[in-house]
Amino acid sequence: MASRVRSPAAARRATAKAKGGRKLTILAAGPALWPHLQELFGKNGACNGCWCMYWRIGRAYFTRPREENKEALREIVGRGAPAGLIAFDGDRAVGWCQLTPRDELGWLYRTWWFHRVDDVPVWSISCFFVRRGYRRQGVMSELIAAALRAARRARAPALEAYPVDTGVPKSTTNVFTGTASAFVRAGFKEVARRAPARPIMRHDLKAIAR
Repeated sequence: MASRVRSPAAARRATAKAKGGRKLTILAAGPALWPHLQELFGKNGACNGCWCMYWRIGRAYFTRPREENKEALREIVGRGAPAGLIAFDGDRAVGWCQLTPRDELGWLYRTWWFHRVDDVPVWSISCFFVRRGYRRQGVMSELIAAALRAARRARAPALEAYPVDTGVPKSTTNVFTGTASAFVRAGFKEVARRAPARPIMRHDLKAIAR
């Protein structure tokens, strides 16, 4: 998934039109794009210094220095391992989703309602971050669509997600894993629900064109 693109503006890839008429370019994270991801996450590391480490190491991200989380993500992106996708508006990074094989996310196994439903070697969309000023404008939906294409190109048999069902009373407002409604619109189906507002959703990638 490492990006071979020199700059987002020069990318010869299909762009996606988000709400408001913006055309987004969505690229796989790679060494050349680290400065853009770093700027997008800012001093807070996206959320409370997490630097997208939560599903990898759990709440340990909160007790160790933020710089350590940052360096961990930099190392993953720097070696070209599947890490995630970055959405660009021109040259500006405006959104991110973590996209990896599920086995890279060890904390999913420590969270009982997200335990595996079967032995299919799925990939996972585990979290999102969208820049202020771009939220509620379709960026998440475009990232989901791009993740489906990217995971299929990687020959993953299915793509899984762990969103919040905001239609459930008293569901959390912390929707960094995405919303169930956005995944339903993208064709995902619920395959398990062990907590009222936390479904496991999945898309069979054999149905997605290359």
